[in-house]
Amino acid sequence: MDLPTPRGALTETLFGALRSGDDFFAVLSSLPEATPDDAALALWTLHQLHYRDLTGVPEDLEWDPQLLRARAVLERDLEQRLRARYTPPSGVSFTDDLFDWVAEHDGASLATHVHRDATREQVLELTRVRSIYHLMESDPTVWVLPRLGVRAKAGLMELLYDEYGAGNPNRLHHHLFARGMEASGLDASYGTYIDEAPLEVLEQNNAMTLFGLHRRLRGAALGHLASFEATSSLPSRRMVQGLERLGLPQELVDYYAEHIEADAVHEQLAVHVICQALLDEDPRLEADLWFGAFTCLDLEDRFARSMLSRWEIEEAVA
Repeated sequence: MDLPTPRGALTETLFGALRSGDDFFAVLSSLPEATPDDAALALWTLHQLHYRDLTGVPEDLEWDPQLLRARAVLERDLEQRLRARYTPPSGVSFTDDLFDWVAEHDGASLATHVHRDATREQVLELTRVRSIYHLMESDPTVWVLPRLGVRAKAGLMELLYDEYGAGNPNRLHHHLFARGMEASGLDASYGTYIDEAPLEVLEQNNAMTLFGLHRRLRGAALGHLASFEATSSLPSRRMVQGLERLGLPQELVDYYAEHIEADAVHEQLAVHVICQALLDEDPRLEADLWFGAFTCLDLEDRFARSMLSRWEIEEAVA
């Protein structure tokens, strides 16, 4: 994957250092002055070192101590910002009350806009910027597996087995999305459209990787997963209907159709099996489950509002 286009002094310095393999002191010195876009892109790029090759970047930089220091600063800032937005709920149980809580926190809905009113050009733009997530989909959650006890691990593996095609490489969810992109005339190479991705997309992806990479945030990772699965089935149905309305390729329709039934099952598995098992292992993690669930909904709402504003559309609510 090629390095993105820099968005400020930090990424300009970082990308030069990644290519040359030195001058990381300048990267650390640039951190305090970074704009939100610049910082988010820098963190996203540093996370990518753990996922895939970056063109012209030596592989051994994945674990360079100074780059890890820079990543830690950016991750700390992101986590503080996410926590500052969050107010813990009171008098509720995660496994008993999550679905009702989610229903009370409906935000702006891109799926509703696609269902009713979106143009073909808007859907293709949405597909391009969504590809930053959908072409890797469950990969950040896989980091969590070694950090879980037996029951939670078995439940998460059951869910991930579906996400990764149940043994059939042609059924991997991110491969289905790639086929939908290609059928729509888009480039399905990972990271191709990163320069189009707004801050909100970068924060969504950075939060998922942050939660997945850190053992102490395993509760947040699974809370995020549960919230994501609980809000996926109905929007996927709306996406199917909107894509069919616009005559977009069947391959793209198939991606969302796959999630209508799968995520209706996955939401129950995520909440009542995986998260319940995690709480049985360590009840103290309930607060992190709620934090992860809130973060999922909050970042999706921010992304939806940013896209609707870009298109000069009044807020669409599910």
